[in-house]
Amino acid sequence: MSLDLFAGVPVTDYAAALPWYERLFGGPPSFLPNDIEAVWEVAPGRHVYIVQAPERAGHALVLAFVDDLDARVAGLAARGLEPARRETYEGGVTKVTYRDPEGNELSFGGALEPRA
Repeated sequence: MSLDLFAGVPVTDYAAALPWYERLFGGPPSFLPNDIEAVWEVAPGRHVYIVQAPERAGHALVLAFVDDLDARVAGLAARGLEPARRETYEGGVTKVTYRDPEGNELSFGGALEPRA
């Protein structure tokens, strides 16, 4: 069974939101289906997209587990994005949450490498 996933993030102003998401994902969108949507393929068959939908903006919650959490957080910091929140759960899993200017939450989870 195959499954393609598209997680949508509604924004008020597509043109204003686009640069923040390009920094979050480290580059331009994978494709642009129309004038108010941008899609990033974050893994094969798994996508996150922004869409101009002012009436729904600011309420998205997206979480992706990654195997390179330290490197991802460092890369985001290098691109000027700092987390809004970090949480560590029992068993050593960490969740790092970023908020776009409208309040949408995009989080990355995984195991942080132990600090010396």
